[in-house]
Amino acid sequence: MKNELRNLDLNLLKAFGALLDERSVTRAAHRLAITQPAVSGMLVKLREYFNDPLFVRTPDGMMPTVRAEELTGPVTQILRDITQLLHSPHFDPNSATLTFKFAATDYALSAVLIPLIALLKSRAPGINIAVQSVSDDRVAQQLSRGEVDLALLTPETTAIELHSRSLYQEEYVCVVHRSHPAAQSLSMTIEQFCDYEHVLVSTEGKFSGPTDEKLAEMNLNRRVGVSVNSFHAVPEILRLTAMIAVLPRRLATVTHDLVIIPMPLTVPGFTKSMAWHARRHHDPAHRWLRALCIEVSQ
Repeated sequence: MKNELRNLDLNLLKAFGALLDERSVTRAAHRLAITQPAVSGMLVKLREYFNDPLFVRTPDGMMPTVRAEELTGPVTQILRDITQLLHSPHFDPNSATLTFKFAATDYALSAVLIPLIALLKSRAPGINIAVQSVSDDRVAQQLSRGEVDLALLTPETTAIELHSRSLYQEEYVCVVHRSHPAAQSLSMTIEQFCDYEHVLVSTEGKFSGPTDEKLAEMNLNRRVGVSVNSFHAVPEILRLTAMIAVLPRRLATVTHDLVIIPMPLTVPGFTKSMAWHARRHHDPAHRWLRALCIEVSQ
């Protein structure tokens, strides 16, 4: 038999390992759950492949030759490596030292990632987090290339080829600074809502959004005086002016000095979800991370 790798059956190595341990064709066959003739046939092939008897019969059993003893270490290591290859790798968050890369808006950073980071520091102190701005037209490519591990998106902005999981349903609320007159009564009519000047968050610099669409259905409109590209600017603007804003509830509840006023109209909310590429779908560390995102989002 020509000793090329393609001619070496992995099962032959398993038989070699069993014969080394058992020193008996019968016991090796029992260990491998095959017949004794099958093991004898494997031994014939092993002898042909390595051009050596490998095992010789003695009163004490099948004893390895010098060549077999030389092969013991390499074969044992190969079988150990293959066994490890076929088993899912273990992930221990307590000892893990790696970096997870997120793509998220500033809203998702506050609503999901900051609570996640707080939990990570207690459960996986060696894990680092890198956050970058999400770009709807590039995020699928970033995930496929491994430039981003997990993206916090909405179902509408998630590419069909990505895996995704909804985290929660978000709703919009009206907020004012605690010094605002409306903060005292904790109520607002639709007329007052339209009369107050609003600050709106738009990454594209627009002066209208879902709230204006609902107002238009009622033949109403509001005055949007300021459009900013970050939710984080809103609390300070409300503190310094008499303006009001419509924000996602999760953001409003974690921002100091803001008071939530019941909305005088219903504005459709949105679903926050996470998305990832198939290349990371079965990775134990990534699965653990996704479970943690779900936990902090409940």
